[in-house]
Amino acid sequence: MADLNPISAWKRFLALPNESRTKTIGMAFIVAVVCAVLVNGATVILRPIQQQNRAAEQQMRLEALISAIPGMRELIDEAGGDALTTVVIDLDAGQAARDVTPETLEAALQDPGNWTTLSPAQDIAGLGARPDYAQVYILRDGEEVSLAILPIAGAGYNGTIRAMLALHGDMNTIAGLSVIEQSETPGLGARIEEPAWQLGFAGKRVMDDSGTVRFSVARGPASSEYEVDGITGATRTSNAMTGIVRFWLGPDGYGPFIQAVRKGEF
Repeated sequence: MADLNPISAWKRFLALPNESRTKTIGMAFIVAVVCAVLVNGATVILRPIQQQNRAAEQQMRLEALISAIPGMRELIDEAGGDALTTVVIDLDAGQAARDVTPETLEAALQDPGNWTTLSPAQDIAGLGARPDYAQVYILRDGEEVSLAILPIAGAGYNGTIRAMLALHGDMNTIAGLSVIEQSETPGLGARIEEPAWQLGFAGKRVMDDSGTVRFSVARGPASSEYEVDGITGATRTSNAMTGIVRFWLGPDGYGPFIQAVRKGEF
């Protein structure tokens, strides 16, 4: 009768000569399984820490963005510590999401059904697909929105660019921009993270009177109220920033939300 005891089977396996093909394949399989378990375990254990670090990084950038907007810190302090609020936007409706909160947003975006595939004509930010929900930050002066801070993202030259774009209450004047993630070429495209370049966004208009988004990063010095200075030697990154801002302020991004704020419906 065959011995099915696993301990005995393990001892017989170890007793095989090292040159045995069975032992070699078996040990390779065991090492692969152990490594996979360790990697997956580390991923699960470290995920909350990574999320906390990302949240802390975003909060730091948000604070820096607010501090860079003239008078904004004072306005928030006068209004009270809770003046800047956060809400999840249903991008298609342009209104606060009914069933998704900041606490449940990440889980909601794990569902592929909460993403919209973009056509090539729509996808000027190089996203492929757009989340249906986004968490934004709102500052109100009475009942009216006086500042909206919107996360934006898209494909850069070397990887994803993520930023926070602040709009004044008219939803047409940029209050500030802070790049929070990029992997562009050091010394060239990576200069989008330099505060001196980002300061050029403040005061720029994004749409003309017809509502068409006209913002762009110029190829040289800015020459209109819709442009910021280009970055020498970083044409692709500059074009990417133009596409990212235009997409997110357009009809497939925050367009419905922007219209709702302008109409006093948000």
